Amino acid sequence: MSVCHFKQLHTPTNVLLVYLAITDFFVGVFVMPMQFIWLIESCWFFGAVACAFFNFVSFHLTCASVHIVALIAVDRCMALSDPFFYSKKITVNLILIIATVEWLFSMAYNFALLYCNGFFTDALTLCPYTCLIAVDEIWSWVDFVIVFVLPCSVMFVLYLIIFGIARKHATAIRAAANAQGNPNNRQTSHNVPKRSERKAAKVLGILVSVFLLCVVPYYIASVIPGSISPKIFEEVLNITSALLYLNSLFNPIIYALFYPWFQKCMKIIFSCQICSPASSLMHVKG
Repeated sequence: MSVCHFKQLHTPTNVLLVYLAITDFFVGVFVMPMQFIWLIESCWFFGAVACAFFNFVSFHLTCASVHIVALIAVDRCMALSDPFFYSKKITVNLILIIATVEWLFSMAYNFALLYCNGFFTDALTLCPYTCLIAVDEIWSWVDFVIVFVLPCSVMFVLYLIIFGIARKHATAIRAAANAQGNPNNRQTSHNVPKRSERKAAKVLGILVSVFLLCVVPYYIASVIPGSISPKIFEEVLNITSALLYLNSLFNPIIYALFYPWFQKCMKIIFSCQICSPASSLMHVKG
């Protein structure tokens, strides 16, 4: 609502945040309730059709969420490393196309994964109290690479680059302030960039740590089914799946609530100021 309503927030980065918000919202509506009921009760009570829907939606939304997080890392790195090119070439429409293509790719890929593993034909013959899909070893490794290794590698490398650029900018600001020769300016400029560096390190550390904490256990468990008993594997996969879906709970906190402009938008929305004329033109971002 914030990004769509306020004209000032119509930026490429915020378009990706909207896609991420929609994806995480669908995880919360369609996936989390059934997953946690299944986890608590240890049985699947929703039937075969719901099982097929649950698996397809959960696979698709998880893949889309991870890839959009990686796209956000690409977007931020480009904006910092080459601001002139970014402002001229990276438009809202271009990001809309890229994000839509990624969403469609995720749907097609996960449909192919489930179809090739016979899930849509076998779902109606599964035991009525289970909804665990068996993915063969080849597809497990393909999924491991496409949904985990590649996005995580992109995120890790790009956030290292982003942090390096932030440190370089902070150093340049200190050097410029020190060149002025004013001791008071030197003292102020010496402290502010250090705070900026610490804040950048803290935010990037939270981003990467929370993402890996939620994603790594599931994908480690998904590629080791042959080394443990089926019963233990099902329990481990249920628990790690729940942790994976919790990433969709943390994403809005990390990517939205950390931004002061979002907090300001929330106050405007809840106070019904968006109903006033020309509210979409309000200045909400400093």
